[in-house]
Amino acid sequence: MSAKKIAVLSVLLLLSVSLPLSGKGSVRCPAVNTDSALVWNNTGWQQPDDSSSVNKRGFIERVKDYFKESNTEKQNKRFDFSVIGGPHYSSDTKLGLGLVAAGFYRKNLADSLTTPSNVSLYGDISTVGFWLIGIRGDHIFPHDRQRLDYNMYFYSFPRHFWGIGYGAGSEASDYTDFRELYLRASIDYLFKIGRAFYIGPAAEFQRSVAKDITPDNLYRWNGEKLNCTNAGIGFRLQYDSRDNLTAATSGFYCALEQRYFPSFAGNIPKGFGYSELSLRFYRGVWKGGVLAGAYHARLSYGDVPWSQLSTFGGSSTMRGYYEGRFRDKGEMDITFELRQHVYRRNGLAVWAGAGTVFPRFSAMRFRHILPNVGIGYRWEFKSRTNVRVDFGVGRGETAFIFSINEAF
Repeated sequence: MSAKKIAVLSVLLLLSVSLPLSGKGSVRCPAVNTDSALVWNNTGWQQPDDSSSVNKRGFIERVKDYFKESNTEKQNKRFDFSVIGGPHYSSDTKLGLGLVAAGFYRKNLADSLTTPSNVSLYGDISTVGFWLIGIRGDHIFPHDRQRLDYNMYFYSFPRHFWGIGYGAGSEASDYTDFRELYLRASIDYLFKIGRAFYIGPAAEFQRSVAKDITPDNLYRWNGEKLNCTNAGIGFRLQYDSRDNLTAATSGFYCALEQRYFPSFAGNIPKGFGYSELSLRFYRGVWKGGVLAGAYHARLSYGDVPWSQLSTFGGSSTMRGYYEGRFRDKGEMDITFELRQHVYRRNGLAVWAGAGTVFPRFSAMRFRHILPNVGIGYRWEFKSRTNVRVDFGVGRGETAFIFSINEAF
């Protein structure tokens, strides 16, 4: 099945549960025997009572009801979660199936002003043998005085490797195949020090293993270790005036992160570190329209292992490029995106951007700047949480992306 057909099926799947069906035009299916069916409520799976069995509904109708109510904020529930899955296609993982369970929760139901905490369990599997499982979230303490941001995931990925530097990735077909096993866990504990200002310690652990490399392609790793284990600490300084963490419509976000990985905390001969800067803004431009912009820069230094070099691509930055095709000690990218609500829970997005990699500032070249454009469909899965299907175009490659939450 072609990539375009997979993308169309993904959009039609979401449209089918977001648009109302008229009485005569609705699809009917055999009714489910509700006398033996189990029903989910806050206390778990239970047998329905006799009064509920009179309203027998088919499986399709109940699925539609589930998605129809999924974006309604439940003020009386401490924890509100929903599950969604769908197909996707990209240049790196090919045809795959993603599954996400997203939830919002509040410690104090009476506090409706503080942004709710969020957590997402996510998984993916594809036809090339790629699989991934992870958890990420933002825990907001009472009155937003502290924040705990975390992300942990593991994947096994039969992927391409071009080498290190812009020149290595400039030839799209000049790569080798290998399998990467990758584990990453990070946590930031932030304290509010002023209006929208946060600062706090950060910790990170990474383990990367490169397997199944043919001997005649080992030169692409420049003699570096193929198995890398790193643990580091640092800090994060953040300004965040966004009105929402998952689908902002106004505000500004700025984060400066510093990490250092000493040699004794891993299997690398010398220590290394990186500095990372993220700038984002969100502004309403007309009814239902939001203009968003993001600038990102990551500079690493020291004896940086191949798996920790700066790169872009994938589902968040420079969508449309194979993640890891271009990698070096430094990376910069910028993106402007227009997001437009269209009808009910449906929306569209278009973006344009550019990015590059470099070993040091003095080696940056204008001709090495890579373009990026794309278009995407948005469906409001939960209140202020969008499922997105993006089609990104880069220099010499394209990608379809199925994911939850905005790219930035």
